Amino acid sequence: MKKKILAALMTVVIGMSIVACGSSTSTSDVDYIKNKGTLVVGITDFAPMDYKDDAGNWIGFDADMATKVAKALGVEVQFVEIDWDNKILELENKSIDVVWNGMTLTSEVTNAMECTNPYLNNAQVVVVPSSVAADYNDAASLSTLSFAVESGSAGEEAAQENGYSYTSLTSQADAVMEVDAGTSQACIIDLLMAGAMIGDGTSYADLTHTVELTKEEYGIGCRKGSDLAKFINEQLTASYNDGSMLEIAKTYGVQDALIKQ
Repeated sequence: MKKKILAALMTVVIGMSIVACGSSTSTSDVDYIKNKGTLVVGITDFAPMDYKDDAGNWIGFDADMATKVAKALGVEVQFVEIDWDNKILELENKSIDVVWNGMTLTSEVTNAMECTNPYLNNAQVVVVPSSVAADYNDAASLSTLSFAVESGSAGEEAAQENGYSYTSLTSQADAVMEVDAGTSQACIIDLLMAGAMIGDGTSYADLTHTVELTKEEYGIGCRKGSDLAKFINEQLTASYNDGSMLEIAKTYGVQDALIKQ
């Protein structure tokens, strides 16, 4: 009889453990962030989306929108520079709560993350010295060039798809520096970054962008199954409708790329 009672008790304990485990995995990510008091945003140095001002503060279209969402959550925003190639792992480990950095909605990203609706249009473009730009007007004409790309980026994917020879670097900014230094003949970066970083009035006045290799959309990535993506979507819609999203976009020159929410 004692053995039967003990077995019954063990069954109850195991059952309670299973329920407890099930409830912990379904915990609201929004509540988790509110309880710890911070929204940790994974970024790279990527103008005009996320970059530092002269005082060392993170600004940019994505940085300002993330700050706005953190305020709606009632928490502080914290920006953490990540290795872009490890963004999915950073999310899963809870080193960050969201990837918000001009992230292209690739199949890899949408399969591994709970993503928001797209909010900006973008493209992958080829950057070369202005003096040779006229020589390159389509994807085929670029085939002999050596490229620099950001590791794990849509630019790297475009290089692979076109069979280009390339070197993978830590950031898109590093890729641009490679072309400016002559170490690489070209690089592939986001169109919105090219608009802010190269050409007249920038530090890279002698560089220009030529061929658009892809057309794509930006989205924001949360942990798979997270309710944070839904919360952010609601905030994006509200900001679009009240005009504040457009005003922030105008500050950084990306207003023409906005997608209606």
